[in-house]
Amino acid sequence: MAPLIILIATFVMFFAVNRFLLGEKFSLSFIGRTALALMLIATGIAHFTSTDLMIQMMPDFVPAKRELVYFTGVCELLAVIGLLWDKTAKITAILLILFFIAILPANVVGSLKEVQLGGMENGVMYLFFRIPLQILFIGWTYYFGIKLKEQF
Repeated sequence: MAPLIILIATFVMFFAVNRFLLGEKFSLSFIGRTALALMLIATGIAHFTSTDLMIQMMPDFVPAKRELVYFTGVCELLAVIGLLWDKTAKITAILLILFFIAILPANVVGSLKEVQLGGMENGVMYLFFRIPLQILFIGWTYYFGIKLKEQF
């Protein structure tokens, strides 16, 4: 739930500041990508502060779980830079969409295991929220990182 709150709150705040105080200096694409970047900072840091819980989310057959959690955290933090730099925003958005698709199984496994992280402790019912949320993240990334970027 925290990633969604960060995404929406920072978008609304930056949109309002841009419109009413900055005279629309920034594009809607940049505002949406900035909100996504701030969300990724929070989720990327969580890979280092909640590592053991994230390891529990992973399917049993996955090797080097701790290293993979750290790697994906670094990927999320690097995506922040890629989203905010106009020259790399589109390719970063494409890679993030693939990333969001790739990590969805971990959320399914985490809810089946009832991992005490981000709502997964509610079991399978959590997926009725998480799967649409993942679709929202994918759609957001596509819209602000690819579709709006192509208009320039």
